[in-house]
Amino acid sequence: MKRSLSGIQPSGILHIGNYFGAIKQFVDNQHDNEGFYFIVDYHALTSLQNAEQLRKNAYDAVLDFLALGLDPEKSTIYLQSDVPECTELAWILSNVSPMGLLERAHSYKDKIAKGISPNVGLFTYPILMAADILLYDADIVPVGKDQKQHLEMTRNIAIKFNQTFGEVFKLPEPQIIESLAVVPGTDGQKMSKSYGNTIQMFASKKELKKQVMGIVTDSTPLEEPKNPDNNITKLYELFATKEEVEEMKNKFLTGGYGYGHAKNELLAKILEYFGEARAKREELIKNPEYVQKVLKQGAEKARDIASKKMIEIKKSVGLSGNIY
Repeated sequence: MKRSLSGIQPSGILHIGNYFGAIKQFVDNQHDNEGFYFIVDYHALTSLQNAEQLRKNAYDAVLDFLALGLDPEKSTIYLQSDVPECTELAWILSNVSPMGLLERAHSYKDKIAKGISPNVGLFTYPILMAADILLYDADIVPVGKDQKQHLEMTRNIAIKFNQTFGEVFKLPEPQIIESLAVVPGTDGQKMSKSYGNTIQMFASKKELKKQVMGIVTDSTPLEEPKNPDNNITKLYELFATKEEVEEMKNKFLTGGYGYGHAKNELLAKILEYFGEARAKREELIKNPEYVQKVLKQGAEKARDIASKKMIEIKKSVGLSGNIY
């Protein structure tokens, strides 16, 4: 059985882009693979430096994982910060990671271009991500298209390490569903917590409606035909059948159908699609002991694997155990 591993950053509230781009793959994979899925709270420190908010976001993300179908009987669910070996490995990997490799990272450049204040953690983000993956000998890594380069960097770092110290790391393969690679946000850009353009599946009905109604459209009058390939239909395609999507597009082309009508149809689909998960999440909120048990057991299993791998890694580079 192959090992599938991936994580979600709790820098903000999770959204439908996180679900379709990653979490849905986690849930689908757990039936045929050994799953390791975690909340990357160390990574979140690159942009979120409010302790109370980080703790809340991380816990909420675990609730989301469980509500959306991750099964702790099939998948190991844990917090990144409960496995300190990942930061230990990140330092070791930083010594075989070329500066030029990090300087070419699209994600870093994009965030800087968006006005996000740069820090060393943001720059070295790919090294910590590589440590998260290589520490567990992951076979496949379900990621969104925006993380594809980071995974390629992980492979490059592993290859350089193996060439330098011997064959220690397995080279992971990305798993990207191209049709869901980039989920558009309310402004038409990639949906991202960093850009403030998200639609949150577990928001209150009032807040969810506000987010959907905030989808950017043009000013074409109600009675006139409209471009059927707009932001609304692109999101509607995630939830509706092909026939329903075609029906919406035809109504746009015919005219007399407003963007407000389409947004209401999209809202109804979102509530229907996540209805069971929303109800399950409410039940989980009432049972924090269960959630804490899941995290404790997940951390124990993850750390057991990580600590054994670190013995092999440290031996290969000449650290502890080789000189006495």
